[in-house]
Amino acid sequence: MSSIKAVLRKKPNKQGLYPITIRITKDRKTTFLYTGQYLDEKFWDNANFKVKKSHPNSVRLNNRIASKLADANDILLESEKDNEKTSVKTIKKQLIKSTGLDFFAVAKMHHENTEKRKKFNQVQSDKGRIKIFKEFLKQDEISFLEIDVQLLRKFENHLLHTKKRTPRTVVNYFILIRTIYNLAVSHAIVDKRNYPFGKGKIQIRIPESKKVGLSRKEIQLLENVENLSEAQQHALNIWLTSFYFAGVRVGDVLKLRWNDFKDGRLYYRMGKNEKLVSLKIPAKAQNILNLYKRNDSKTIDLVFPELQEVNFKDLKRLQIRIKTITRNLNRRLEMVAEKVEIDKKMTMHIARHSFGNISGDSIPIQTLQKLYRHSSITTTINYQQNFMHKEIDEALDKVIN
Repeated sequence: MSSIKAVLRKKPNKQGLYPITIRITKDRKTTFLYTGQYLDEKFWDNANFKVKKSHPNSVRLNNRIASKLADANDILLESEKDNEKTSVKTIKKQLIKSTGLDFFAVAKMHHENTEKRKKFNQVQSDKGRIKIFKEFLKQDEISFLEIDVQLLRKFENHLLHTKKRTPRTVVNYFILIRTIYNLAVSHAIVDKRNYPFGKGKIQIRIPESKKVGLSRKEIQLLENVENLSEAQQHALNIWLTSFYFAGVRVGDVLKLRWNDFKDGRLYYRMGKNEKLVSLKIPAKAQNILNLYKRNDSKTIDLVFPELQEVNFKDLKRLQIRIKTITRNLNRRLEMVAEKVEIDKKMTMHIARHSFGNISGDSIPIQTLQKLYRHSSITTTINYQQNFMHKEIDEALDKVIN
């Protein structure tokens, strides 16, 4: 005995609205297919299993319900015609596939939402991870019901042992998959009872990352290096500028204009969190700035030339351009590091770690919080712990000696 009906599930969302679902019952087993539509209970006609005419969008909603019911009935009739023993779970999977609301369709929704927030670099990273997940599956479609703990464990092993990704990178993949799954749950595309994340399932724990900065001696080697190419020296100047201003992020360094410098101070707004920063201009930083200041420089001109031809209002192109420039700068910095025999990976981001490493535990944590512009002092403590070794070293010496 089989039956397919539209029902209003008695599980309201945070707004107090109830999800419209297709209830599929076969062989005394029931499952629900969520339509993605929510409704105030007063607008549901329990007798006729449809939206009441008093609802302003009743026609559109009822057409959608009718379409879903027709698809479900077609699948059920087809299976019975072929004498197939089709389970309600199989019918639901086929319905999800037919409606296009599989994992990758919702992933596309996630990309669109991220792009609306103007996180263009994140969109590119997310698309790359989804591509690798699709290659692992060897299929272009997969329902959320198929994404279970067993599948995700296999994917984890694939990333670690076949793709040679680090545990931290694997976490990024799982965070993305979980985000897309949450989006599907929020749109009532999938029931959270099938959720593969959480206690006893896939638990996402971010491993501690190793943050390595340059030492004071290594900074001095960079400050005194000679016989660099023009491109290498330019990359090093940008790196040192970042370091001298407490590890300013590369995107913010490249966007600096001459009118950001007033009365011996740098005033700029951080691109990451829009916080306003004011820092004294160290003499070493001023020496580098003087190299780029021309007699005909205007106050609105950029200090460094990389973004001169970029329209700052075109945020997508701006972010892509900064990413490309950073990659080129990092290549030249590696050459500089090799020349002065620094065996640490030299990147623009390590300037921030280097400032943290040299400050160590010699600067009060509250002061570092202001320099880093962290909202929470806990963030500063967690970050600076990577470079604070004095107490541990002294304790070790006391025991050993």
